[in-house]
Amino acid sequence: MQHLKLHHLDTLSHNGQRIYVEGPVSAEQLRSFQMHPHLDAFRKPKEQFDALVDISGLPEGRIIIAHDRETILGYVTFHYPDEMERWSEARMKDLLELGAIEVADEYRGLGLGSQMIRVAFEDGQLESYIIFTTEYYWHWDLKGSGLSVWEYRRMMERLMKTVDMVWYATDDPEICSHPANCLMVRMGEDVPLTSQEQFDRIRFVRRFMY
Repeated sequence: MQHLKLHHLDTLSHNGQRIYVEGPVSAEQLRSFQMHPHLDAFRKPKEQFDALVDISGLPEGRIIIAHDRETILGYVTFHYPDEMERWSEARMKDLLELGAIEVADEYRGLGLGSQMIRVAFEDGQLESYIIFTTEYYWHWDLKGSGLSVWEYRRMMERLMKTVDMVWYATDDPEICSHPANCLMVRMGEDVPLTSQEQFDRIRFVRRFMY
């Protein structure tokens, strides 16, 4: 499958500071930046930076970043599902995971998350894919945000709905382990019916057990 990657650059101002939102960015571009020290929700900043570089080098990998020309202030990742998860079992070439989204603490509330996601979908470059994200409450910054589990869930739903991602049911054990966890999906306009049906079979692996 040919993975179309069309670069886009948007800008916004915050307290006199110019912030840039762009992507997909290459590994070479990423290496010219440093990671903001507060981007540590998933790994230590240096380890997460190395992971971003690795993902950007994958044929299907996409990294969208927010930056100030020197420092990465936020990022969104797209890649094939992890081989340890059920979503990879069918080896679907047109199934991509929105794997991580993070914004440094002092830059939250500016709309950078939604802007980065919108950039990823510019010019219809993801219309040939099923894009999904798995939201787990244990990844959410409940302490830092001051939000309850359900408030944070609603915030994530609003964020994903900026690109028309919607809630999908599933029997995946991890998602079903807590009512706040959820699966959100965007079915691209050019995704064939065969892929849609294949994705449905992945969502409900145990449907024939009942």
